[in-house]
Amino acid sequence: MGGSIVDYQKIATGACEKIEEAVSQFCVEGIPSECARYGNGHINDTFLLCTEDGEQRRQYILQRMNTHVFQDPGGLMQNISGVTAYLRDQIVRAGGDAQRETLTLIRTKAGTDYYVDSLGSWWRMYLFITDAVGYDVAESKEDFYQSAKAFGHFQRLLDAYPVSELTETIPDFHNTPKRFEAFCRAVETDACGRAKHVGSEIAFVMDRKAELSVVMDRLQNGEIPCRVTHNDTKLNNVLIDTRSGEAVCVIDLDTVMPGTAVFDFGDSIRFGANTAEEDERDLSKVSLSLPLYEAYVSGFLEGCAGSLTDAEIRLPPWGAKLMTLECGMRFLTDYLEGDHYFKIHRPEHNLDRTRTQFRLVKDMEDKWEKMQEIAESCL
Repeated sequence: MGGSIVDYQKIATGACEKIEEAVSQFCVEGIPSECARYGNGHINDTFLLCTEDGEQRRQYILQRMNTHVFQDPGGLMQNISGVTAYLRDQIVRAGGDAQRETLTLIRTKAGTDYYVDSLGSWWRMYLFITDAVGYDVAESKEDFYQSAKAFGHFQRLLDAYPVSELTETIPDFHNTPKRFEAFCRAVETDACGRAKHVGSEIAFVMDRKAELSVVMDRLQNGEIPCRVTHNDTKLNNVLIDTRSGEAVCVIDLDTVMPGTAVFDFGDSIRFGANTAEEDERDLSKVSLSLPLYEAYVSGFLEGCAGSLTDAEIRLPPWGAKLMTLECGMRFLTDYLEGDHYFKIHRPEHNLDRTRTQFRLVKDMEDKWEKMQEIAESCL
C-alpha cells in the first residue's frame, strides 16, 4: 500500500491474511500509521486503524465480517447502510452531531460500503468515535439508565423506517417457539447421552411451554407492531461520552432486523439486571435487581418518547422473562448437542450458564407483580 508505514505481518494471520489489501481499498484520509486488534468481540475480527496527514491524526474501525455466522453479508451491509443513512438524516434534522450519534461507514474506492478481498473475506470500515467508551458491566445505575435511554432513542428514531426493506440476517434469531423446537430435537436426539443428567433443567423448560409464544403470538397477530430492532442490546453496545457520562451512540448493528421492541428491552434486562455473572455457579448470588430493572424501564421509555404502544408497554416483564428463558434454553440445547456453538472454558460450562439463566427466570417469577407494577406505572 503506497505510503503506508504499518507493519501488518503480526496481524495478517488466518482469515485476516489480506488485511493490508483491504485497508488499501477504503477511502481513508492520511497515511496508515498504526493498525492493531481492538476490543473483545467474539464474532468479527476488529482492528483500530490510525492514519496521519501532517499534524492531523484520524482513527477508523476496520472489521472482517464473520460470514459463518452471518451468511448473507450483502444483506447485512444493506441493512446497516440503510439504517445508518436514515439515522444520520434524523439526527441532522434534530440539530445533532451525526458523526458521533450514529455509525459512519467509510466507502471503498469502488464506491461500495464493503470490500471482498482476493480470498473472499468481507471487510467494512467505520469512522472511530472518540472520547466515548463502552462498559461490559454497569459501573452505576446511571450507566444502565443511559444505555436504556440510548436503545429507546434508537427505537424512536427508527419508528417510521420501512421494516420491509430489512433482511433477516439470522432467521428466527429471537423466535422463542422456534428455539423451543430446536431444544426438543436436541432432547430427543440426545447426541451425547447427557439428557439423563439434566432432567430437572429439561422439566423447567417443559413446565413453561405454554408461555413461550406470549410475545410472538402478539407480534404475529398484529397486537404489537413489527419494528426495526437491534437484537443485541447489551450494555457494551452503547458508547458513553467520557466527559458528560451520557449515552452517545448505539453500535454493533449486525443483528438489526425486523422484530419487537419487547425483546430488545428484555435482553438488556437478562444481561444487565442480573446480580451475578452469566455463568455463576453459586446460584444464591443470582437474582433480578429491581432497582436496575426500574431504572431501565424509565430510561427505555424516556428514550422511546411515546413511540411505543400501550400493548408494548405492558409487556416488559414478559420480554425479560422470555429472553432469559430462551437464552437458558439455547445454552442447554448446546450442552445436549456437545457444546459446539457457545465457547466453553470448562466442562459443563454451558450447563452452569443454563442454571444461572433458569434461576434468574425463577426470581423474575417471584417478583412478577412488582415487575408488572413498574411497567404499568408508565402507562
